[in-house]
Amino acid sequence: MENESQRQIKITTADPTALGLFTLAIVALIEATSELGLAQGIAFMVPWVFFLGGIAQLFAARLDARNNSIFGTTVWGLYGAFWISHAFILLAQSGILGSALQASGDERLLGMVDLGYLIFSIFVTIAAMETNKVLFFIILLLDIEFLGDFLGAFHIMSSASYGIAAVAELLVGVLSFYCAGAVLINTCFNKALLPLGKPFGVFVK
Repeated sequence: MENESQRQIKITTADPTALGLFTLAIVALIEATSELGLAQGIAFMVPWVFFLGGIAQLFAARLDARNNSIFGTTVWGLYGAFWISHAFILLAQSGILGSALQASGDERLLGMVDLGYLIFSIFVTIAAMETNKVLFFIILLLDIEFLGDFLGAFHIMSSASYGIAAVAELLVGVLSFYCAGAVLINTCFNKALLPLGKPFGVFVK
């Protein structure tokens, strides 16, 4: 008779990559639309940032953990935490959480968070070279976004820096839509109907 650990080994979990990428696409599109001045207000932004960008990506991280994927677990987990924190920052900046909290913010602290995520994202970029080319360029654009936000927070060419970050985030959304759709369709049909590009093969031959 099989013991519990043997039965658990047979349990398979669906690949959450399409889920994580679609959530990234939607939230990046919403954020970029706001940052580019095409829409205003946070009422219709915070729920998507919190639940779709945050909770759904943490769920994707949990699924990838069960698949023993350190890449997916780390990336979705840290980005999910980022979006949840960002949702609370939006609430604090708007004054919903109180005027005292609204007045006590220092943009440079957000800049240091962006710097931290930029450093992390650079490592992810290197790791993504062995996944596929579309995902690699998504992460590369995130590098540019974090760099732009970091520079803007410290008032280094603020207008240009934030503008570049917003455009990079918009492109993240576009590529993430395609990558999510490609992963979903290719997996369902068990063939590469939508190309993603082979790994670069720099570190693994």
